[in-house]
Amino acid sequence: MATPEMAEAASKVVAEPMFGVLDILLMSVSLGIGVYWFFFRGKKTSEQPSVVKKLSVAPTLTRSSNVGFIAKMKSSGKNLVVFYGSQTGTGEEFATRLSKDALRFGMKGMIADPEECEMEDLAQLTEVENSMAIFCMATYGEGDPTDNAQEFYDWLQEGSVGLAGLRYAVFGLGNKTYEHYNAMGIYVDKRLEDLGAERIYDLGLGDDDGNMEEDFVTWREQFWPAVCQRFGVQATGDESSIRTYALRIEDFLPEKVFTGEVARLGSFRTQKRPFDSKNPYLAPVKVNRELHKGGERSCMHIEFDITDSKIRYEAGDHVAVFPINDSALVDRIAELLGADLDVVMSLDNLDEEASKKHPFPCPCSYRTAFTHYLDITSVPRTNVLKDIAEYASDPKDKEFLLLLSSATPEGKKEYSEWVMHDHRSIVAILEDLPSLKPPLDHLCELLPRLHARYYSISSSPKLHPTSIHITAVLTRYTTRVGRQVNGVATSWLKGKVPNGPQSMPNVPIYVRKSQFRLPFKPATPVIMVGPGTGLAPFRGFIEERYHAKKEGKVLGETVLFFGCRNRDHDYIYEDELKEYQENQTLSAVYVAFSREQAEKQYVQHIMMQKKEKIWELLEQGGHIYVCGDARYMAPDVQKVIRTIISEHGDKTHQEADDYIKKLQSKGRYACDVWS
Repeated sequence: MATPEMAEAASKVVAEPMFGVLDILLMSVSLGIGVYWFFFRGKKTSEQPSVVKKLSVAPTLTRSSNVGFIAKMKSSGKNLVVFYGSQTGTGEEFATRLSKDALRFGMKGMIADPEECEMEDLAQLTEVENSMAIFCMATYGEGDPTDNAQEFYDWLQEGSVGLAGLRYAVFGLGNKTYEHYNAMGIYVDKRLEDLGAERIYDLGLGDDDGNMEEDFVTWREQFWPAVCQRFGVQATGDESSIRTYALRIEDFLPEKVFTGEVARLGSFRTQKRPFDSKNPYLAPVKVNRELHKGGERSCMHIEFDITDSKIRYEAGDHVAVFPINDSALVDRIAELLGADLDVVMSLDNLDEEASKKHPFPCPCSYRTAFTHYLDITSVPRTNVLKDIAEYASDPKDKEFLLLLSSATPEGKKEYSEWVMHDHRSIVAILEDLPSLKPPLDHLCELLPRLHARYYSISSSPKLHPTSIHITAVLTRYTTRVGRQVNGVATSWLKGKVPNGPQSMPNVPIYVRKSQFRLPFKPATPVIMVGPGTGLAPFRGFIEERYHAKKEGKVLGETVLFFGCRNRDHDYIYEDELKEYQENQTLSAVYVAFSREQAEKQYVQHIMMQKKEKIWELLEQGGHIYVCGDARYMAPDVQKVIRTIISEHGDKTHQEADDYIKKLQSKGRYACDVWS
C-alpha cells in the first residue's frame, strides 16, 4: 500500500521537467568527449603525422614514438630491421650485434621491439630498397613466445596479410632440455614463408643448454655471405669497434639522477600502482628462514609482504625479483681499472631516431650502473671480448682476446674452455689479463643488463592474501680454477633478513601470471612431482586444496612425489607435509632420498613403484604436474609416465606418446621446469 509520503514524492516526480539544466550540461560534455574520442583518439598510430619534433635527452627509459618503423627506416636511410623476442635480454643483445654488423656490409640497420611496432607494416618493407628483416626470437617456457613477442605471435596466427617480396632470416634462441625446443623461432620462420616472404638464409637455432654463443657466431658467419650474395654487397673490411652510445658528463640535478629504479625515475621513493615489470613493488621481507636442517647447502623460505600493494596472485604464478650485484665485485672493478665509480654520467644513443635512448636508466653514477643495471657475473660473449681487446696494452693479452672472439675452431675451443667452462666473468678476465683497461663507459655499453630472476610462488592467496612466499636454494660453487661463484639473486636474498616488524628490508618484485594451475574442480585427482625446490608451487597447490576442504568441498586424491638427498638435511617443509597428510588434504606423500642408500634413488624410481596408483588416477581424469630440473628429471619422469601408460593401458610406444599429447592438450599434464 502506498503511503502519503510515497504519493507526494510521486506527484513531485511527475510535476518536474524530465531533464534539469545540470543534466543537460553533463550530457553535452559526455557527448563532446565521445565525439572527440571517436574521431581523434580512435585513430591508429599509422594515421598520425610522420614528422616529430626532435626531443632532448630526458631521464626516462620510456620508448615512445608515433613514427612507425617503416617511416623511421625511410627517413634515416636504413634498409635492415632486426626484431627481437627476448625474455632475459639475450635476444635483444643478438639483435643489436646483427644491426651493428650491417655497417660492415654497406647496410644500415636498426633494432625494433615487436611489442612497440605495428607488425602489419611488415608488408610495406618492400617499399624500402634492398631491405630485409631479421628476427631473433627466443622461446619461453613450454614453447611460448616471450612477453614482448606475444602480440606478434598472435598476429602471425590470425593474420592473412601477404608478405610477398619481404626478405627475411630467423635466428631462434632455445634450450634443448625443454620439450618444445626453439618452438618460436621455428614457427616464425615457417609462418613467414607460408605468407609469401623470401628466406635469405636458413633458420639458425641456438641452444642455451650447450653453447648459445657458439651457435650464434657460427650461424652469423654463414649468414652474412648469403646476404652479400643476395643483395650484391660486400664486406668493407672494417673490423673496428662500433659505438652505439656517446658518453655525456655534466652537473645533473640530483633529483634527475637514477639510483637503481627499473624504469620510472623516483619510483622507489614514491611507489605508485599498478606494479609490473617496469614498476616493481618494494616488498618488505617479513620472513627469511633456513629450511635445511643440516649439511653444507642452504635453502631459504622467504615471505614478501604485499599488504596495501593491491598485487594479486594465484597458486602457480611466478614472482620476479630484481637483485643487485655484490658491492665487493663492483668495488673490485673500480680497483682493477683505477676508476671513480661515483661519477654521474649518461650514455646517449648516437642514433637520434632510435627508440632506445639509453642502454639502461640514465643519468646515473657508474656505481649505480654496475650495481643495479649491468650483469657482471655471467661470462662475457665474444663480441664483448673483441671490442675490449683494443684496450689491452700487452700485445699478448690483445692477441689472446682476439683469438677468444674469433670464429675459428681454435678460437671457439679456447672460448669454450677458458671463458665458459672456467666461468670467467668480466671481473675474472680483468684480473687474469692485467694490461686490459677498458674505459668504464665502453664497458657499460657492452655488458648485458642485469635482469630479474623468477621464482615459482610457494603459497596460495587463499591462505596468504597479503604475502607471497618463495623457496630458493642458495647458489654457490667453486670453479675448476678455484674461483668461488655466488648466485646474484640468492646471495643477495640471503642477507635480506628482517629484524622485527619495524625493520624489514625491501626487495623489488612483481608477479608474472602462469598457466600452471590446479584443475577447476577440487574433486579432480592430482599427481604432483617436485623434487627439491620443485616442491615450491605444490606447496601453494596443497594450501589451495586445504582451503577447499575447509569450505566443505570434496577433494579428489592428492598425491605428492618428492625427492631430496637426505631426510635429516634437506627434507624441506617436512612438518607441513605430515600435517596435511594427517588432516587428509594429502592422500599420500612418496619421498625418494637419493643419498641414503648405495644406489641413488630419485622420484622417477618411486613413481615406477607406484605405477598402478598413477595409472588409476590418470584413468579417473587426474591431472599430473611436474616441477623442477628440465635437463634430467622432467624427461625421466615423462619416460616413466610413458612406460606406465604402455604397460597398464596396453598401448604401443606411439599410442602412449599420443596419450601424453592428449593429456597435455587438455591441460592435464603440465610442467614448470628450468635448466
